Amino acid sequence: MIHVHFKQTSDGKISSFKMKGHADFAERGQDIVCAGASAVSFGAINAIMELTKVKPMIKQSKGGFLECRVPDHLSIEVDDKVQLLLQGMVISLQTIERDYGKYINITFG
Repeated sequence: MIHVHFKQTSDGKISSFKMKGHADFAERGQDIVCAGASAVSFGAINAIMELTKVKPMIKQSKGGFLECRVPDHLSIEVDDKVQLLLQGMVISLQTIERDYGKYINITFG
């Protein structure tokens, strides 16, 4: 199962997320849950970097682990854009979770 955990600040903003595990929906190369979750998460990170020029702190490994941390002290305007992109990511992942909940779990804290 893919586990995605979004860490939020006291005012509800996403400060980071971790994604780990494998969906095991299908064989490697055929797993649409894994492919969808990967495309959504990497697409969001790429959009943040390209559209806001913010470079998040990223850790990843071949074992199905991705961590992304938003830098502190962004301007309000830039932070609003980053948050909008991250919220779009959340909605996309929740859509996958709604249809494939046995293979992906999303938590907040």
